[in-house]
Amino acid sequence: MSTNKKVNIGIVQMSCSDDIEANFIKATEKIREAAAKGAQIVCLQELFKSLYFCDVEDHKNFELAEPIPGPSTVSLGALAKELGVVIIASLFEKRAHGLYHNTTAVLDADGSYLGKYRKMHIPDDPGYYEKFYFTPGDAINGETEESEDPIGYRTFDTKFAKIGVLICWDQWYPEAARITSLMGAEILFYPTAIGWDTNETDPQINEEQYGAWQTIQRGHAVANGIYVVSVNRVGREADQQFWGGSFIANPHGRLLYLAPHDQEVTHVQELDLQKLDHYRTTWPFFRDRRVDSYKPILKRYIDSK
Repeated sequence: MSTNKKVNIGIVQMSCSDDIEANFIKATEKIREAAAKGAQIVCLQELFKSLYFCDVEDHKNFELAEPIPGPSTVSLGALAKELGVVIIASLFEKRAHGLYHNTTAVLDADGSYLGKYRKMHIPDDPGYYEKFYFTPGDAINGETEESEDPIGYRTFDTKFAKIGVLICWDQWYPEAARITSLMGAEILFYPTAIGWDTNETDPQINEEQYGAWQTIQRGHAVANGIYVVSVNRVGREADQQFWGGSFIANPHGRLLYLAPHDQEVTHVQELDLQKLDHYRTTWPFFRDRRVDSYKPILKRYIDSK
């Protein structure tokens, strides 16, 4: 990992179509655009190669899956090497026949494949039927399973920073952000696909949902003294109006950048990693953690009897 303390983060907020090849080309063009603006680490949104297919349960959609590493990581690795950037790419992984994951691969600036993170928390709600498609990342008794295949929570030592990656529904779980931060991440990335139900008639509900999504992630930044980068898609797909609103927050939760709800965006933001020490010594939450008192959190629910 580089000793440089400042790093330029590129985020790509884009709409998608049913043309897989066109989406991939579009994403690579936007990675080039971010690199031309000075980006060193570029993060794409969740499942950027296709429409968000989890709005329906359809076995045909399994044809969208691919091995990781595989064709997409090879292509993106070559692009990363050409541009000298780190690429964070969310893909639909086929691990084996009948076994699929929502997975993010990380390609380092020299084109090497650093590994992958498999989404741990899988939703199953109207419009988000992900349990039909995805098996959660593996963990045993709260600890990451020992394996050559990277699973569980993890960090990646890239050329420019030590980063952590979580995916969409993981955003709502402070435990995931805490564990990844405790593993030494300096920046926490959330590739995301979330939006408003177009059948919802109450504008206040839409406002509250987006506000909750942003607020909890800014809370992760504060609680862990870490930069948070959340990259969402935009545009109408079936009954979902993906709300964009990608953002970057500093370790006090202040918004350094906020994307619009209705536009594609390629944005580059400089982050000063040296300031992490200031944030964590000023508000020393890691120092004051009572790890001896947290065993009850391993229970599904703490019943009174």
